[in-house]
Amino acid sequence: MRLQGKITAITGAGRGIGRAAAELFAREGAKVAILELDEKSGKDAEATIRKSGGTAQFIRTDVSNEESVRTAFTEVDRVFGGLHVLYNNASVYLGKHDTSVTKLPSEIWRRVLGINLDSVYLCSKYAIPIMIRCGGGSVINTSSSAGQIGIPFCDAYTATKGGTTTLTRSMAVEYGPHGVRTNCIAPAAIATDMVRESNTSSPDFDEKLFIRSTPLRRWGTPGEIAKIALFLASDDSSYMNGAVLVADGGITLVCAYHNNPELPEGRPGLK
Repeated sequence: MRLQGKITAITGAGRGIGRAAAELFAREGAKVAILELDEKSGKDAEATIRKSGGTAQFIRTDVSNEESVRTAFTEVDRVFGGLHVLYNNASVYLGKHDTSVTKLPSEIWRRVLGINLDSVYLCSKYAIPIMIRCGGGSVINTSSSAGQIGIPFCDAYTATKGGTTTLTRSMAVEYGPHGVRTNCIAPAAIATDMVRESNTSSPDFDEKLFIRSTPLRRWGTPGEIAKIALFLASDDSSYMNGAVLVADGGITLVCAYHNNPELPEGRPGLK
């Protein structure tokens, strides 16, 4: 029960990594606010947690809209009486529409930035004052391998993830003195619906090559990322502030390999 007595809010908690984290946090004793736009998946996550004996409340939230976010955290405070953990998990990757800046439609740029980066700003803006009032806590942001290395043809996405990484460091310095730690998880190659709907649905995607170029030779799971979030949410990480934890099976270490369609089968270390 590593989160016993903690009040937590997770954005995008209706599916994928956010859903896995919501269920794990609840099992570890947390009260979980499920901040999700999709009502069906949000209510399903709430019902699953409650059925297992946990405490959860679905609050419909558009994380890219300031009024929606402000209302959501007012409701979190009203329902639970405070907040100790904010997990800024919500993200979108529009693989079929996001591209290089010279070809990128402005409406796609604005949509991706709104969901992926504006949401971190907005949720933190309204959550952190509650956390400070409650004696401090933990903010967990979500970056990506795209915030660590150069990845072509998804420039809106990479901009948001680079921005999230650097914003994490600024927030760590600004709010650390108030007892609020801010850290960041940078996942990649996680088997989620978002990845399946973008990368793997592309006719140019070679899954066998992708797996060969991943040092662990497999996809990661939402549950594995949720466990990292649990660590950052808990007091076990009490002296971590401003850290970026890369969880990608080692992909960013060999990024030149998995972007090379001519990669020979017999190259050392990639069999």
